[in-house]
Amino acid sequence: MSATLAEGRTGAKRRFDPTILIFVSPTLILLFVFVAYPFLRAIWLSLTKTTLLGGTVGFVGLDNFIELFQDPQFGTFVANSVFWTVGGVGLQLVFGVIGALLLNQRFKLRGVVRGLAMIPWATPSVLVALIWLWLLDPNRGLINTVLERMGLMADPVAWLSDPHTALPTLIAIDAWQGIPFFAVMVLAALQAVPEELKESARTDGCGVLGVFRHVVVPSILPTVLITLVLRLIWTANYIDLAYVLTGGGPGIASTTIPLQSYLTAYKQGQMGNGAAYAVIQAVILAILVVIYLRLTQTKGAKR
Repeated sequence: MSATLAEGRTGAKRRFDPTILIFVSPTLILLFVFVAYPFLRAIWLSLTKTTLLGGTVGFVGLDNFIELFQDPQFGTFVANSVFWTVGGVGLQLVFGVIGALLLNQRFKLRGVVRGLAMIPWATPSVLVALIWLWLLDPNRGLINTVLERMGLMADPVAWLSDPHTALPTLIAIDAWQGIPFFAVMVLAALQAVPEELKESARTDGCGVLGVFRHVVVPSILPTVLITLVLRLIWTANYIDLAYVLTGGGPGIASTTIPLQSYLTAYKQGQMGNGAAYAVIQAVILAILVVIYLRLTQTKGAKR
């Protein structure tokens, strides 16, 4: 008797409730419209010869991808993407952690300083690009003027027009805009570190560096890793600064894969080839994120 009742209860628990679909349907619809459909559409476009005006030759298979891989400039796009992503996120990580440690200290007007520190992150990307376009102007820009008066350089530098300085300059601007986000995320994690653990570490003989290494770092590491993954994805797909400041130039010195995808699709009108660049970018990001997460999970398991 009791066994029968137990089986009945188990069956009731496992029975599907149709009303669940009513509650989750808005989310499912949004996911399909804004995630699934664009992704599947991009894959389909990458397999066709489609132009911006709607002309379609038809299904061409992997021809678009073969053209991209045979393009001698493709290697430069990949190298620029790696340099842009690793350089920008690396600077944001280092200076973001340093900024968080400084903002975590007690000083006058700490709340005001914390608020002002978020201005670069809260400023729209196009406005940031226009501000730095003025600051870096080779003739009247503030950066060149200050460096010349300090005696650090004799002649003005065309930061955005020189193939050797264009991409590093964009990386520095991106880091300037992204550091506050990293700092605030790490600052929140720092404030959540229990004071009892710090006191216990000091009682056991740990100095300032010892407390930071054995207590603070393990506590904030999950937040740092999550923020790092997010910034890797965002920065890798970020084209606003490069599009407004350099347009991918001079030449292709600052052209990344997502920027070339946009230029190919909407400037040259080749939607199929542009979608192929986008698919390649998505695959590269997916592989990197999976590898990164596997490595972090392995390190966490060993601990």
